[in-house]
Amino acid sequence: MQIKWLGHACFLLTTAGGVKVLTDPFDETVGYPLPAEASDVVTVSHQHFDHNAVSLVKGKPEVVEGTGARQVKGIAFRGVATFHDKEKGAKRGPNTVFVIEADGVRVCHLGDLGHPLDAAKRQEIGPVDVLLIPVGGTFTIDANEAAALVKELQPRIAVPMHYKTQYLNFPITPVDDFLKHFSGVRRESVLEVTPENLPPATSVVVLELSR
Repeated sequence: MQIKWLGHACFLLTTAGGVKVLTDPFDETVGYPLPAEASDVVTVSHQHFDHNAVSLVKGKPEVVEGTGARQVKGIAFRGVATFHDKEKGAKRGPNTVFVIEADGVRVCHLGDLGHPLDAAKRQEIGPVDVLLIPVGGTFTIDANEAAALVKELQPRIAVPMHYKTQYLNFPITPVDDFLKHFSGVRRESVLEVTPENLPPATSVVVLELSR
């Protein structure tokens, strides 16, 4: 599986068979360049403009949202119910965590998770190979909470997302606030993941913006 970061919470996952999955597409007001590649499947964690711009995605993708398990184009998707805030959705509504399994790799996209995960939710998510985790705070868990969650979920690879960059005007923090909790951080343009090349212990990888 190949993973590219397209900005904010949007990633492009491409399977060995060439199926393309796009997560949480944003609209033109967010600031990042819009995704240029056509996609086969799009996941939407919640209905906010910086995560649900399905109409702007090229191709004719099948949309996956909400909880429950399904198979789409040979890929397993499972949605886990969470919230966008610490008040059980009272401030910002629901959020769906997606566990995506393909090529023998389990990717977990946390969407705009706004609260720590209790033991029951962590168990519901299950083992994680690649964790795509928001770290910017304000609208999601912050850098300290994200670092704690990485230690709890123990993914093989953790990739930060939803943080302050030159493209964004959002009042969130930069990725360095999260990275200070870890050593040996890698920076990659593209993440190539197979069951065989997963590190034995958690490794943090910062992906460069792919255009």
